[in-house]
Amino acid sequence: MTSQKKYIWISMVAIALFAMSSKVHQGPEPTDEFIYGDLLPDAPELAKRGNYKVGVQTLDLTNRDQLDILKTKDGITPKYDRPIRVEVWYPAIVEDNQKEIEIYDEVLGNNGDPKRPLIPFQFKGRCVRNAKIDKGKKPYPLVILSHGYTGSRLLFTYLSENLASKGYVVVAIDHTESTFRDAAGFPSTLLNRSLDQLFVLNEMDRLGKPGSRHFLSRAVDASNTAIIGYSMGGYGALNSAGAGYSPAALKFFQSMTGGSTALELRGTGTEAYMKSQDSRIKAVVAFAPWGMASGVWDSTGLTGMKKPILFVAGSEDDISMYEKGIAAIYKGCTNADRYMLTYMNARHNVAPNPPPVEALKEGLHIDEYLRFADSVWDQRRMNNINQHFVTAFLAQYLRGEDMGAYLNLKENATQGNWPGFKPRTCIGMEWRHDK
Repeated sequence: MTSQKKYIWISMVAIALFAMSSKVHQGPEPTDEFIYGDLLPDAPELAKRGNYKVGVQTLDLTNRDQLDILKTKDGITPKYDRPIRVEVWYPAIVEDNQKEIEIYDEVLGNNGDPKRPLIPFQFKGRCVRNAKIDKGKKPYPLVILSHGYTGSRLLFTYLSENLASKGYVVVAIDHTESTFRDAAGFPSTLLNRSLDQLFVLNEMDRLGKPGSRHFLSRAVDASNTAIIGYSMGGYGALNSAGAGYSPAALKFFQSMTGGSTALELRGTGTEAYMKSQDSRIKAVVAFAPWGMASGVWDSTGLTGMKKPILFVAGSEDDISMYEKGIAAIYKGCTNADRYMLTYMNARHNVAPNPPPVEALKEGLHIDEYLRFADSVWDQRRMNNINQHFVTAFLAQYLRGEDMGAYLNLKENATQGNWPGFKPRTCIGMEWRHDK
C-alpha cells in the first residue's frame, strides 16, 4: 500500500470512528412523538397501560321513537329515531409486527357559532382499528364514557385506550345535538343525556349476549358497568345512577321548552324514575359534573345516589362551580361511598385530552385552546393522574380488588407521599373520602 493510499484509508477509518462515537454520545434517537395518554416521567404508578393490546371500532346505533324536544310546538312534541354514534375500545389480538397506532378525525369549533367555525384536524392514538377482539376467559366489565356540552366521543382517548388495555370494554358516546359538529339547543342535552347513557348500556347488553353474532358477543359484561361523565356527562351519569332531578330543574326545563314535562320522567320521587333504577350500574366517575349551582340537584334527589362515586374537580371551576357546585354535590350524596380528587387552582377542564397543535394557531378563538387546556395545570399531568385514580377506583368497584392503599389517602397531598406517586410529586391536590 502506498503512503498516500494508507493515509486515505486511515483518514476514512478515523472519520467513521468519529461518526460512531458522536452517535453514541448523542444518546438514543426518539422513535415516536408523545401521544395522548403516554406517561410523563412523574406519572403515578397505576397510570401505566395494562397487558392487553387495544382495538377500536365505530358503531352507529339508533334509539327509536324518542321525543324530538327541539321541535316542540304548541305543547306538542313529535318523535324521531335518534342516531347515536359510539366508539368502542377493547382488548385485542394484535400481531407483533403490527404497529398500535390509530389516526382519529376530530374538529375544533362549534356548530352554528360564526366565531368558531368547524376546523378538521387529526390526532394519534395507541390502538388498532377493527382489530380482532381478545375474548379471554370471561366477559370484560363495561365502561361508558359521556362528554360535555359540547364535546365528542374522542375527547378522552387517553383514558379510553388506557382502560381497554387493562381489560375493560370502553364505549364513548357522541351525544346527538350536543357534539362539536352538531351542537343544537340545550334542552336536548338536558333531556337526553341520561337517556342516551341508558340506551347505550342496553345496546351493549344486547350485543354482548351469546348468539348476537356481533364482535362483542360473550365479550362484554353489561351487568358490571361504570359510567364516566364529564360536565353534562356527569350531570347525566348522576341521574342514570340514582340522583333524581329537582322540582326546580323540571320548572327550568319547562321554561326552556314552552311547557314540556318530558324531564319529569327523570325527576326525584316519580314512579317512572324509581322504576328506571338500573342494578347493572355498579359505579360512577363524575368529572366536574354540572347542575348544582343552577338548582338541578337538591338534598332529596342526591340521597338517591347510592352507587360508589369518584368526583374529580378543579377548585376554581367557573362552569360547574366548585363550593356551590361539585363539592356541594359530593356533600349531598350522603348514601354513597364517595371520593373526591381536587386539582387545586384548576378550572373546569379536568377531563379532556391535551390541546392539539391546531388549537395553538394565532387568530383562533381562545376557547379552541381552553376547551382542552387548563391555565395552571399541565393537561398531560392531569391525564396521567386521572388514569391512576380511575384505574384504582374501577378495580375496587368493578373487579372487587382491594385498592385501599391507593384510595384511602391523607386529605392533603403535601401531608405525606400518596402511595403510587413518585417522591416530591404529591403537590397541588386534595382528596376526600366519605361513606
